Amino acid sequence: MKRFTALFQALDQTTRTGRKVEALSQYFREAPPEDAVWALALLTGRRGRRPVSTTDLRRWVADAAALPLWLVEESYDAVGDLAETLALLLPDTACQPGQPERDPPPLHAVMEDWVLPLRGLDPAEQEVRLHHAWGQLTKDERFLFHKLITGGFRVGVGEGLVIRGLAEASGVAAPVLAHRLAGQWEPTPETFARVTDPSSSAPDPGRPYPFMLAHPIQEPVDDASLGAVDAWVFEWKWDGVRAQLLHRDGEVLLWSRGQEVFTETFPEVVAAGRVLPDGTVLDGEIVPWNHEMAQPLGFSDLQRRLGRKSPSARIQKEVPVRFLAYDLLEAGGHDLRALPLQARRAQLEALLGQSAPDAKPAILTPSPRVHPSGWGEALALRDTGRERGVEGLMLKAADSAYEGGRPRGRWWKWKVDPLTIDAVLLYAKKGHGRRASRFTDYTFGVWEGETLVPIASAYSGLTDQEFGTIDRWIRSHVTERFGPVRAVEPQLVFELAFEGIRASSRHRAGLALRFPRMVRWRQDKEPADADTLETLKAILDTSSTGDPAS
Repeated sequence: MKRFTALFQALDQTTRTGRKVEALSQYFREAPPEDAVWALALLTGRRGRRPVSTTDLRRWVADAAALPLWLVEESYDAVGDLAETLALLLPDTACQPGQPERDPPPLHAVMEDWVLPLRGLDPAEQEVRLHHAWGQLTKDERFLFHKLITGGFRVGVGEGLVIRGLAEASGVAAPVLAHRLAGQWEPTPETFARVTDPSSSAPDPGRPYPFMLAHPIQEPVDDASLGAVDAWVFEWKWDGVRAQLLHRDGEVLLWSRGQEVFTETFPEVVAAGRVLPDGTVLDGEIVPWNHEMAQPLGFSDLQRRLGRKSPSARIQKEVPVRFLAYDLLEAGGHDLRALPLQARRAQLEALLGQSAPDAKPAILTPSPRVHPSGWGEALALRDTGRERGVEGLMLKAADSAYEGGRPRGRWWKWKVDPLTIDAVLLYAKKGHGRRASRFTDYTFGVWEGETLVPIASAYSGLTDQEFGTIDRWIRSHVTERFGPVRAVEPQLVFELAFEGIRASSRHRAGLALRFPRMVRWRQDKEPADADTLETLKAILDTSSTGDPAS
């Protein structure tokens, strides 16, 4: 635990990539395998569900520190990080008086003997075990321990950076490590040995490939910025769930981009996948699909199926799906990722045409390509995305290999311009991390008659200077307090951008915005200039889909 705490602090105290990689590499070289594999699991996001209630945790810390619970809550409001707040409030002396000072257990023992056993215990036994743990940890170690049991473990390193550090320490190439770490695995010394052994055998048949991701296009595109149009493969950007479909050793699996197996959620896709030759891996998108109209349904329809391990015949009929394949990663058991995209695409279309040429309805098909003659036509096609039920266009370099992660300049996502409205600031609460001392998380409303009704919350899109100015304004214009939330005088107007809108019985306004964020503070507008709920309903009513293949 002491060594892992030092790593966490080293990563947290620098923004320089080189120093982060150096710290990771040093840790993986020096830590024993049983600790290193747990560090690898934690730093790559494999943490499992929260083992204790944070409500109980705050109460137990209040009791241990002989503080009223309200003071713990106020301290959390000021600090902004629960793990840090609780570590600061606990007394410096051991919570078990008279206990001699001792070194903390190693990381694997903390996880296997302290953290994981908390799940399923009754709260009284959890409290006893936490007191025992607190009595053996320093303040810094308690902070990290709280991170592990509250599920808020973030330290400014992504999986790619962790893999780079492990690659330097082990001598195994980063792409090989990424493949070995894809999918599900247990944090055991044997796993660490397999992953870091240069002579280790290939991954098991059920393991997916690391997904290749795209960067967003945020500037105008033309020959000067991206070159000739014919150097790119254009596809629609579907509003579905990214997935890899594996058919190996007679078994068909569906892997999500979040590295979860969700095979049972889409049995019709699995059935279609069984027709593929053994040793095939496809990358694509599962999209809710109206087969009669040959067009996608809304993402909210797909949400009705997500999380269902055994979807009924009724839900399959109400929300049919299609797997739109846009890449062939493996054929006949051979890894094709190093081939140019155009070559992989040609093999994909030939494979799917041979496997199920007359299947009705077509569950497994290639994702339609788009063929603009120039950048002007490409822009015009992108701008039809909302009417077609897609998010815009994908641009992929025709000669690109399939690389895990997000390589710069090879794949781009070119989304349609967002929808925008003007809304009034109604509520605010403090942010987290470096924003913990400022009110930066806002809730906005639009007019319904003479009343402002909440419509969306957002916390991004403004500069630090703007947040500072608004924070000072909020503090002098509070009208009510609801715990950490402050109601403010409805005077400030903001332009909000969002990707879509849907009806929702869970929201007071009856509508929900998708991915809302602030575009700008409209200091030129008065609250009366804000949009109305009728405006949003009109946007919902005019939303429609067309044929994206046309």
